[in-house]
Amino acid sequence: MFMSEQRAISEDHILIKSINKGNYKAFEQVFRKYYPILCAYAHRFVDKEDVEDIVEECMVWLWEKREVVTINTTLSQYLFSMVRHRSLNFLTRKGIAEKAASWYFMTLKENSREDIDHYALEELRNRIQEGINALPESYRNAFVMHRFHGMSYKEIAEINNVSAKTIDYRIQQALKLLRKHLSDYLPVEIVALIMVFMQDFS
Repeated sequence: MFMSEQRAISEDHILIKSINKGNYKAFEQVFRKYYPILCAYAHRFVDKEDVEDIVEECMVWLWEKREVVTINTTLSQYLFSMVRHRSLNFLTRKGIAEKAASWYFMTLKENSREDIDHYALEELRNRIQEGINALPESYRNAFVMHRFHGMSYKEIAEINNVSAKTIDYRIQQALKLLRKHLSDYLPVEIVALIMVFMQDFS
C-alpha cells in the first residue's frame, strides 16, 4: 500500500471517530470528499434523476446513526457498499429486480480491478461459500457436484447409490437454503436471480 493511501485511510479513520462524537464539520468534510464519486457510482445502477436522492439518503443515514455506526472496512468501501445496496433496493422497489441483478454482476465483473468492486465480489463469494458450507452434507455434495463440476443428476446418483430423483430433491433443497442465507444480504427478488449466475463462482 502506498504512503498516500495509508494517509488517506488514517485521515478517514479520524473523520469517522469525529463523526461518532457528533462533529458536524468532520461530516461535512466526508460529504464533500465522497459525494461526487458516490453519485458517479450510483449512476451505474440508477437513472440520473435518482442518483442524488440515493447518495443523500446514505449520507443522512451516516449522520443520523453517527453514535452507533461501526465501520470494519475502509470508509470508502463502506460508503460504496451502502450506495450499491440502496441503489439495488431502489430498483427492486420499482419492480425491476432483473435490471438490479444484471447491473450488480456487470459492475463486479467489469470493475474487478477496483478495490470496492473487488471487495464486493469477495464479500458475495464469501456469503455464498458460507451458505454452501452450512448445507447438510448430502445436499452440499449434490449441489457442488452439479453446479461446480458440471455433473448430471444421473452421474451424481450413480456415485451416491441413490436415484436421480433423490439428487434432484437434494439440489432443490440446497437452493432453498442458499436463497434463505442470501436473503439477509440482498433483496429477496435479486437472490432468486443470483442462482442463475452460481456457475460464475466455481
